[in-house]
Amino acid sequence: MGIVLVCLILGLAIVIERIVYLNMATTNSNKLLKNIEDSLSAGGVEAAKEICRNTKGPVASIFYQGLDRSHEGIEMVEKSVVSYGGVQMGLLEKGISWISLFIALAPMLGFMGTVIGMIGAFDAIAAAGDISPAVVADGIKVALLTTVFGLIVAIILQIFYNYIVAKVDSIVNDMENASISLIDILVKHDLSKK
Repeated sequence: MGIVLVCLILGLAIVIERIVYLNMATTNSNKLLKNIEDSLSAGGVEAAKEICRNTKGPVASIFYQGLDRSHEGIEMVEKSVVSYGGVQMGLLEKGISWISLFIALAPMLGFMGTVIGMIGAFDAIAAAGDISPAVVADGIKVALLTTVFGLIVAIILQIFYNYIVAKVDSIVNDMENASISLIDILVKHDLSKK
């Protein structure tokens, strides 16, 4: 049961870190796009890059990479945005596989505890030389508790895992939509010719 508890503690530590990271990675893309468009009109690419540097989150980082290559043409901006989007997506998904591992391990360890507990119950029966319900019931109860605990740990971590995956998907969709809007803004300002 102690190993299952370790799975819970490690899993929750990763969950908390990911939730904090993902919440910090969320950006108001519409506001950022408006600020960038205003900056491009007023101060050019350098002013827009400065806004990206001062804004946290993957969307601003992707925008910075695109703006940094705006003098090379729209195709280069698109390639840069797509490439750096992949890098940012990897950072968003970091550590999620560990949560899946603990989701799979906890019930298996619980079942293993049940099997070990049942072996102990049969040893108690053999030592007592009697199959009385009192001898068997205590060993079976302890054995089944490890399974229950393993399942509870897996359920808790699965709920958080699904939340984190949904949050990552939401941020990635926002990154993709915002990137398309950035390209449209750059085409509108025709920066490749400046």
